[in-house]
Amino acid sequence: MADLVEKLKEIGFNTYEAKVYIALLKKYPATGYEVSKLANIPQSRTYDTLKVLEEKKVVVSANTKPVTYTPIRPKQLTSSYMKKINSTINYLDKHLPEVKENYNEPIITVNGKQNIQDKVIEVIQNAKREIYMEIWSQDFKFFEKELLNAYNRNVEIRIVGYDNFNSRFGLVFEHAFGRDIELSLGGRMIIIAADDSEGIVGKISSLKNDISDTNIIWTKNKGIVFIIKEFIVHDMYLIDVEENLVEQMKYIYGKGFKRLKDKVLGSNATYMIH
Repeated sequence: MADLVEKLKEIGFNTYEAKVYIALLKKYPATGYEVSKLANIPQSRTYDTLKVLEEKKVVVSANTKPVTYTPIRPKQLTSSYMKKINSTINYLDKHLPEVKENYNEPIITVNGKQNIQDKVIEVIQNAKREIYMEIWSQDFKFFEKELLNAYNRNVEIRIVGYDNFNSRFGLVFEHAFGRDIELSLGGRMIIIAADDSEGIVGKISSLKNDISDTNIIWTKNKGIVFIIKEFIVHDMYLIDVEENLVEQMKYIYGKGFKRLKDKVLGSNATYMIH
């Protein structure tokens, strides 16, 4: 019964109204006195509550002596509230965006491994068309079931995979230096762009229980999501080119792209390209 009371409160009933309606479902027609006993609430509050429920058309009174009350059927109640809720949501969908025409999607910081995992799962479940991501093997294993579900509903999956990556589905570009990058960063990057509408960028610390260095940003800002997707796509281009032109790349840029790194960052740069 406590669960029913809480659920009725979620659709706008107060505690007394919920208890009175449930009491009437148990025995009707019933007098105010009988309802008070069944609902275990003060008799004075029972009559006030019955009056409110009658005004809400949830309870019907009979012109008897004493007055008796009958609840509307549960199906009638839920159908009525469903119509009201849908009408309200449709109105809000239409008019809330008008409050501020140029709404800027926020950039939200998410901290902690569990919170990050929950947010990544949410983004995967929201995807309708495509998911681009960069992820380490051990993190992929955690999200593999959700990604497979997305793949099975015809969402295209394209991944830059670090650290001996293997997947039964989607297209994977294997990054060769996963372990080196993890040691350099002190953690594993996770980067996602879904449907050009949601993006995640961040890091999961290699140290167990290191909350301070385990965080991501999540956003629906289309400009930021565009940049995230571009980053992933360019990594895919480079991985594929490097795989197919190994000797040529080494000849032109040197081992580990040293000449290219020096050209872009400067020979004395302390920044580590990943």
